[in-house]
Amino acid sequence: MHFKGLGARNLSDNKSQMKIILYSQNIWGVGHFFRSLEICRALSQHEVILIIGGDRVDVPLPPHVRPIQLPPIMTDREYRRLFTTEPGLSLEQAKRLRKDRLFRLIGEEAPDIFVVELYPFGRNAFRFELDPVLEGIRKKALPRCFVVCSLRDILVEKKDQESYEKRVVRNLNRYFDALLIHSDPEVLPLELTFSRMAEITIPIRYTGYVAQKPPQATRSELRRRLGIGENEVLIVVSAGGGKAGAVLIRSVIAAYHNLRIQKPSRLCAFAGPYMSQADFDRIKQKSEKGVYFSRFSNEFLSYLKSADLSVSMAGYNTSMNILATGVPAAVWPFSRDREQVLRAKRLWRLGALTILKETDLKPASLSAIMGFMLSHPPQHLARIDLNGANKTAALLVELSGN
Repeated sequence: MHFKGLGARNLSDNKSQMKIILYSQNIWGVGHFFRSLEICRALSQHEVILIIGGDRVDVPLPPHVRPIQLPPIMTDREYRRLFTTEPGLSLEQAKRLRKDRLFRLIGEEAPDIFVVELYPFGRNAFRFELDPVLEGIRKKALPRCFVVCSLRDILVEKKDQESYEKRVVRNLNRYFDALLIHSDPEVLPLELTFSRMAEITIPIRYTGYVAQKPPQATRSELRRRLGIGENEVLIVVSAGGGKAGAVLIRSVIAAYHNLRIQKPSRLCAFAGPYMSQADFDRIKQKSEKGVYFSRFSNEFLSYLKSADLSVSMAGYNTSMNILATGVPAAVWPFSRDREQVLRAKRLWRLGALTILKETDLKPASLSAIMGFMLSHPPQHLARIDLNGANKTAALLVELSGN
């Protein structure tokens, strides 16, 4: 395949370390941020700048990663209204600041590779800051670099799918040098949600799924460190970013108190950083003995690997955490768009998880399902490529010619 010409800085010196800028914009949950962060971790041999466009997430970053926080822009529950969470700034002021800062950053840092997460397949509302940069790179008003689109497995449906796909193909072929799809094509090929793959003229590569690596310690070691008894039943419930998860956590807590099992048990509930304070406080007040309730834990994968059952939403990151740790899992897909529903159905067919329906969230029904899964733990049958972060790092080097 033909590559667009790269400047001498990128190809002639053939240096082993590169400067890579990764643009990541989460507007609702935290999945996009954590997937980008995992790719950054895998690029440990390079200088990495992570541009964060959504609300701040309080997690430690690897030492080789330099974060650049733009004035955060998020969306409401209906995906209809963008707003900034930066105090004292209007949305228009935030947009102007972001546009100028992003353009100046690319010019000053002169990266070897610029990775754009999701756009042009999504985040069209952010073309105000991305198109000037992409056009600047293309017309050499900015330093030439290798431009890559980083894309998850499933695209949300659009009202006018035909015009949407035409625009995506046009911008992808015009501005980008490669497309990396963070999916296993045996599970979810992009063709399922995008029909014009044949019109894309730049290189396309599947990386496998990007999954956080679970701790190397054994289940017994992790349980000792977390203060969980070896004979204790551990259930973990999580709500992803948290904006849509309050109903699930309330239902699981109610079902947990109806469980009839012989062993001592504990429920660890993680609300997510974006659950409203009002929802968080109401759930906290109703949490009784045996329930640990928190927004977030940097040890989340340790809890999952130690658990006997996980109950969660079905976002990209949570689904990969389930697969990586092998925990028996029930998921309640967010039904507002097809992404979580489609992913959950595919993984269910592979024997990787159980899907909860709306009616299953009634405490009596959910308690029965949880009790059955605890007494009859399912065996994971799925063989899915979860090495997406490392493959992405290798492909960025390979495709860019460095």
